[in-house]
Parts: sequence; C-alpha cells; structure tokens
Amino acid sequence: MRTSRTMGTRRTLGRTSRIAATLAAGALALSLTACGGDDDGGGGGDKGGQQDGGKDTATSVTLPKLDGESLEVAAVWTGAEQENFKKVLAEFEKRTGAKVTFVPAQDPIINFLGSKIAGGAPPDVAMLPQPGAIKQAVDKGWAKPLGAEATKELGENYSPGWQEIGKVGGKQYGVYYKAANKSLIWYNAQVFENAGAAEPKTWDELLTAAQTIYDSGVTPFSVGGADGWTLTDWFENVYLSQAGPEKYDQLAKHEIKWTDPSVKEALTTLAEIWGKKDYVAGGASGALQTEFPASVTQTFTGGDQPKAGMVYEGDFVQVNIGETDAEIGTDAKVFPFPSVGDTAPVVSGGDAAVVLEDSKAAQALATWLASPDAATIQAKLGGYLSPNKNVDVSAYPNDVQKKIAEALVAAGDDFRFDMSDQAPQAFGGTPGKGEWKALQDFLKNPKDVAGAQAKLEADAAAAYGS
Repeated sequence: MRTSRTMGTRRTLGRTSRIAATLAAGALALSLTACGGDDDGGGGGDKGGQQDGGKDTATSVTLPKLDGESLEVAAVWTGAEQENFKKVLAEFEKRTGAKVTFVPAQDPIINFLGSKIAGGAPPDVAMLPQPGAIKQAVDKGWAKPLGAEATKELGENYSPGWQEIGKVGGKQYGVYYKAANKSLIWYNAQVFENAGAAEPKTWDELLTAAQTIYDSGVTPFSVGGADGWTLTDWFENVYLSQAGPEKYDQLAKHEIKWTDPSVKEALTTLAEIWGKKDYVAGGASGALQTEFPASVTQTFTGGDQPKAGMVYEGDFVQVNIGETDAEIGTDAKVFPFPSVGDTAPVVSGGDAAVVLEDSKAAQALATWLASPDAATIQAKLGGYLSPNKNVDVSAYPNDVQKKIAEALVAAGDDFRFDMSDQAPQAFGGTPGKGEWKALQDFLKNPKDVAGAQAKLEADAAAAYGS
C-alpha cells in the first residue's frame, strides 16, 4: 500500500481525536473474527449485473455504453491488491462494453507517468497514492478535471473532507477510491498466548509485551524497512500521539523544522524499539532487506516460532495475511497503535483516481470508481477500506474490517492524513531519498537522533524550498 503526499497547497482536513477514540475504544480493541465473503466478480449491462457467485449487484450508478472503447489504468498495486482491483475493472467492462487494461506502475508513480507521457503513451487514468502527486500532475498539465457525472457521484458518496483532498485550485481532480487506517499492530495470537502477553493500550505496555515475547524466545517485531514508507508510518503514529495534532500539522507543512525538540522526542521513543537489541527480526540489516509483504508473512508463518510476533501497518495487512495459512480472528489478531501521549493515534492514507486522457470512457471510469457499486466489489474481497459513505458495511468480510469502515465513515472529516503523503514527493515519497532514506539510516543507527534530525531537515528544506 502506498500513501498520499501533498505538496504546495496542503489540505489539512479538520481532524480531531474523535476518530481515535472511536477506533480505540470500540472497534479495533476487538480480536478479528472471520466472516464469509464471496469473492468472484461478475456483472453485465449498464444498469445492473451480477457478482460474487451469481448474487445481484446493487446498481446505484448509471454508466454509458462504451462498446469498442479501450482504456488503460495505471497503479503501483501488486499481488492480491492488483488482482482484486482488476475485478472492479472487470465489472466496469461488463456494464459498459469498454476494454480496460491495468498498467503496473513503479514508485514514484509521477516519474513513471512522466516517462509514459514523454513517450506519447500516457494511461487514461492513474491511481495516485499521494495528494501531492495530484497537485504535481495538475501543475504539469497532465491531470484533467472531473466531469459533471463523476463530480456528482463524488458529492453524493463522500464527505467534504475526502472531496477536498482531491481538489487543486478549487477544481475536483481526484476520486479517493481507497483509504487506509494506518494505526494498527497485527500479532500472532499463538505467540502472545505462549508468552502470556496481553494486548497493550499504551507505549509502555507495548514495550512490556515486547519484552515478554522476547523472553519467550520469539523476536517481538517484524519491520519492512526495505520499503521506507513503512518507517514514515511508524514515525507518524508516534509523533501524532506524542506531540499532538497541532504540532503534527505544523511539521506536515514544514512550519516547524525537523530539528524541533518534538521530533527528537519521537525519534528517541522509536529507538526504544528500533534500537533494542534483538527486538527487530533480522536486526536492522535484516529489516532493511525485508519488503513490506514479507514483513507480514514472516509474522504468520513458522508455527510456534515465526520470525516475529508482531508487525505494524494498516488494515491492508489482511491481504498479505491471506497469503499465509493463518486465519484472521484465530491466528492473526490486531490492536490499535498504542497511545504514546494522551490519545491513541489514527493516521489515514488513500489512493485517488485521476483522469489523464480526457474522454467519455475515462470520465465514466472515474464515475464508476466514485460509486458504492465499485467499492462494494473490492470491499467483499478484503484488505480494502473505502471512504465512500454509501458502501454498506456488511460488504466487508470480517468484523474488524466492518468496524474500521464504520468508524471511518462516522468520523467524517475528523482524521489526520499521512504526513509523508502531505510532503513534496522528493521528501516524503521517493525510494532511497528524503524521509524514506533518512529513516532507513536511523533504523540502522538509532543512537544518532541528532544526525537523523539534521538529515531530515536538510532534505525537507530542499524539497519545500524553505
């Protein structure tokens, strides 16, 4: 999963601790309970169809007939995430008669799109995992405003905040098709049971649980350090809870420097895990060679002796757990990211559909992706969360996913968007550079807090132009 970075005009939504309280108090403290969900998609015609083993798909959106039209959609998604999205595209094909090709993109997607556009072969629609990327696409003249039908669909199904982060200069460009709750820690239930560890609610309790697991003979944490975005997510959760929303927003806009004492405090806190000998699977060097999917699967394979007992990341972890034999609700459970300060953090991310080649077909696809019909298909497949308020929560395949979805919709605009997603891509969204690289270096040497701060500030100043 990628996130969303906002350059230039950063639209910080009106967000409070209400969503954190909602999630922490009721939704996510639950152990996951698996429920059935039909997975195979189908459907036909512009006014209806079938999906999931022949059940009628609710039809809330009218789409044009597009027989003979061809479209390309680019996204960085891979594996099960890509395959599930293709089922959504397949339903669009059946309803409209258009042919849609998925184009695998590389991170950073703006660079990928730049090469495609330079070669005269841009995709018709791109799924942009950074709000900043939307603005960049607009500034470069690539992105096209959404048409009347897509804008209408968006207005009917999304809160103002989710609409706002898809706007540039007051015009609507993005449909946030996918969201993520990035404040969860998933754990191997057998490891916790064997060790006698309890689900923590505070950072100190997390450290206690980690030591208990370590004493039982299992490494506490799996960290996908090869993907620098996972490390930014770790930092953001600690920082939001510890420094608070106001400081979070200031740092996101680079209104305060990364040399600020609040950043020092957050890095020092992170080092209590990253710098603890044998707390991270494979040590720092091993973690830096572990990509996100492997960080999940190695936590839920190996019987009583997996490589780690816990792995931090968002609700989309369920997709990767699904690639193991672990059963969600029995073998794999979850708790909210513990509170470091007064309130447990809730950080969200998202992926937006943006039209690059304006046409009736491309606008129809954007309309489709703004509809509850499209989101419901992928919701049933798991590992997916929609900000679309008209998706029935019964579509989600397990109880915790239902609760996450309910809380997201109930929160409206009261959430904090991923900080690195709000940064210029050069700082917050490029492999091997900026924040990703600085935090990878910090994972390697967690004692050098001052050095990490200096590097973060130098890179941020260059990217923000300040």
